Order: sequence, then structure tokens, then C-alpha cells
Amino acid sequence: MSGGKTKPIRILTADDHPLLRQGIASLVGLESDMEMIAEAATGREAIQKFKAHRPDITLMDLQMPDMSGIEAIIAIRSEFPNARVIVLTTYAGDVQVMRALKAGARAYILKGNVHKELLETIRAVHAGQKRLGPEIAAAVAEHAGEDELSPRELDVLRLIAAGNANKEIAAQLSITEETVKSHVTSILSKLAANDRTHAVTIALKRGIIEI
Repeated sequence: MSGGKTKPIRILTADDHPLLRQGIASLVGLESDMEMIAEAATGREAIQKFKAHRPDITLMDLQMPDMSGIEAIIAIRSEFPNARVIVLTTYAGDVQVMRALKAGARAYILKGNVHKELLETIRAVHAGQKRLGPEIAAAVAEHAGEDELSPRELDVLRLIAAGNANKEIAAQLSITEETVKSHVTSILSKLAANDRTHAVTIALKRGIIEI
């Protein structure tokens, strides 16, 4: 390498948990080829810090106050299409993963695997690669090709999750109880669920709905 040292990979981390940000900063701080240049605690702050610092890599949590990580990724990439974002989350749900990838994330790491996977993933994404951990890839593959819930079925499922009976759902959506029942049947079939409670549990785990 002529001209001395290669420039370090400049990193922005966005997460509403200060301890996680500190943990990542200390991991990165030990690496000679990386530097933490900024931190954000909310989605909006992540966008502001990105514009101010133009990091090489952004580590983005999905669940943050004021706006989700996915909304922040979309906002950043609409202005900076080459932004390289790695999602760090506690959620392994395949639907959540697909949303993040569609928004433009290059990699997806579970927070429990940060110590094992983070540094290698940062270098890989900086080099232009995409990365999905084995657990994440398995979750996505398991449901590939399945029928997605329609927008109306999602409405019904969210109202079930909020504890509404069919009659209440019908009133809130201005549809008949019979229509609600047929939506519920379709939801159970698409999610391979035994009953309404099971459907809600599956939907939360996969990131189809959030409470």
C-alpha cells in the first residue's frame, strides 16, 4: 500500500439502547480498520447524523422511538442510494427481514450474535457483499413462496391481536360478521395456525404485525 494507511471504515450506530451502543463502540474501538464516528438514539436522529457524517456503514436497530429503522433506511437511501446499512435487531421474523432487505439493508444481524458476527459483517458489507446469518436465512427460506396476507386480512389480524371479537371487528371495519369469519379462516390457513391466538403468536414472531 503506497501512501501509508488505508482509511478506516467510518461507522454510525443507531439504537435506542445506550448499553448496546457502548458495546458496539468498544468492539469497534479495538479494530485498527474501523472507527465509530457518530451515534443516534432514534430513527430521525439516525437520518440527521447520516447526512452530517456520511458514514461508510450504518448499523440500524429496527425498533426505535419516533420512526422505525425500516422507515429510516428508506429515508436515507432515497437521498443516498449507495448507503450501506446493516440491521441489528432482536427480531428474526422472516417478514421483518424481507421488509428490511426491500428497504435496502445489506445485512441483518441478531443482537445476540453481535460479538460473533458484527466485525466480519461490517468488513463484508464495506467490500460490497450482502450478509444474512444462518438463522435469518433459514427463517426467510422456510416461508418463501407462501401466500401473503392481504391488507384487509392484516387489518382483521391486528384487531384480533387487540382483543376484539368478530362482531367488534365487523363494526370497526364496516363489513359483515360473515366476511370477518371468512377472513379469519383465510388467515388461519395462510399462517398454518390452529386458532386465533395461535395466528397472533405466529404473526408477532414472524414480524407480520407488531403490538
